[in-house]
Amino acid sequence: MKKILITLLLFSGFTALAQESNNGKKLWAKSVLNEQAPKLIVEQWISEQPNMKGKFVLVDFWATWCGPCRAYIPTLNEIQKKYADQLVVIGMSDETADKVKAFANPKIEYFEAIDTKAQVKNALGITGIPHAILIDPKGIVRWEGFPLLQNNQLTEDVIKGLLSKYKN
Repeated sequence: MKKILITLLLFSGFTALAQESNNGKKLWAKSVLNEQAPKLIVEQWISEQPNMKGKFVLVDFWATWCGPCRAYIPTLNEIQKKYADQLVVIGMSDETADKVKAFANPKIEYFEAIDTKAQVKNALGITGIPHAILIDPKGIVRWEGFPLLQNNQLTEDVIKGLLSKYKN
């Protein structure tokens, strides 16, 4: 009985890494999980434009004034650094280019873009930030939500599990 319980716990812990459904998770956006991602509309690249061909794309919708957004930046920096060969992290803001360019603390070490018309944000029905979507190389959304939500955080382990499960 102990072995079965341990096996079930290990298995359930692993499957939580690959998001198959939202399981009632609170979203401040409409769900597009396991659907084709909306077209990424960029008004202006603040950084260089990344090569996304054949890679996962993690889009983080954020703002310079948002405390939770700022708190998540170091995690995104680490994810971009560690998985750069498989993943592109993009911070998308609907603020002005000047405002985003002036932002320096914490330093963003991934790709940055703006869309002052919030076209993608509106297409996703996002009403709360930060909001992230992880898109696989085929264009399907494999993770969505508030990346700091208790018991549903978008951690390096979650990213690792999704990259492994949905690689080309």
